[in-house]
Amino acid sequence: MAKWIGGPGITSAEMSDTCSSCFRVIKKMSFYFSDTAVLLFDFWSVHSPTGMALSVLVIVLLSVLYEAIKMGKAVLLRRALLAVPRNLSQESLAEPEEEESNNPTQGRWFRYHLGQTLFHVVQVVLGYMVMLAVMSYNAWIFLGAIVGSTLGYFVVYPLLGRG
Repeated sequence: MAKWIGGPGITSAEMSDTCSSCFRVIKKMSFYFSDTAVLLFDFWSVHSPTGMALSVLVIVLLSVLYEAIKMGKAVLLRRALLAVPRNLSQESLAEPEEEESNNPTQGRWFRYHLGQTLFHVVQVVLGYMVMLAVMSYNAWIFLGAIVGSTLGYFVVYPLLGRG
């Protein structure tokens, strides 16, 4: 799978004598079906069909969670927009009055915005984790990400109308 190479015109024996850390590993960059892979971290090393099945299940769950958080952000956005008063005028935006500084609507909007920000951070982290797992080029992991995303969207999307 991986091929060791040295510089141009240098044999591997010569390279090992001069600089053993100069070797580079070039992975084949195409999808393959295998029950061995290293996913995200060195400790997540899979060497058996059972380990691969459990790893695919974890990726499916991460993808479902990613879709759920994406829909949760949409629900929070809808609620945040409803928390903003409908009759905002240019004057009230330009010159807020002293007594409106403790406006409960403004505090409620800020809480929704803070919630959306936290949801966004979790969504980005999960998205990158799934993306990096797929970049292992293991076809089973890739299929797990696709199935999880499809399943998550199918299950969570109808809940968007109820939120």
